[in-house]
Amino acid sequence: MTISHSAPRPADPAADALAAAHGLGLAPPWASPRFAWASALLLRLGLAAAFLSAVADRFGLWGPPGTGNVAWGEWGRFVAYTGAINPWAPAWMVPALAWSATALETALGVGLLAGVWTRALAFASGMLLLAFALAMTFSGRGLEAVLSYSVYTAAGGALLLAAAPAVPFGALARGGQRARTP
Repeated sequence: MTISHSAPRPADPAADALAAAHGLGLAPPWASPRFAWASALLLRLGLAAAFLSAVADRFGLWGPPGTGNVAWGEWGRFVAYTGAINPWAPAWMVPALAWSATALETALGVGLLAGVWTRALAFASGMLLLAFALAMTFSGRGLEAVLSYSVYTAAGGALLLAAAPAVPFGALARGGQRARTP
């Protein structure tokens, strides 16, 4: 006899109807496990690419300052920007903040790209992006810049990814189902 210590699941007619519809092939595509796994994978890779692209821009890998779609183009301009969105920081601390942000974004980008510790890295990404959004909002850049760059959206997406079920390699091909063990 197995004893369960969890409370019985409350009735959810909408969820039950959706599950029944899905079993009959009538559910909307976004209700399928495969769609959920693919969405989580797309979000994970998108966050990784955004972090790594921002880091590449700081070192001029997307081109020099003034090139189209280049925000900084060189390290010095990024350090100046770091100081501008952190006006509370003394001048001696700004380079350390710039290096810390760069190291953290590199680690988060590589980790998310590799798919390791996804939930923890997604949570850390959400917190970093939220801190960045708040710094932009209250540093004089204003709400418009933060909204135009979708920083709050990226933070929300990262936090949603942290709450999503883990996506093991190969799960997408199985429709989100875990591999069966013999």
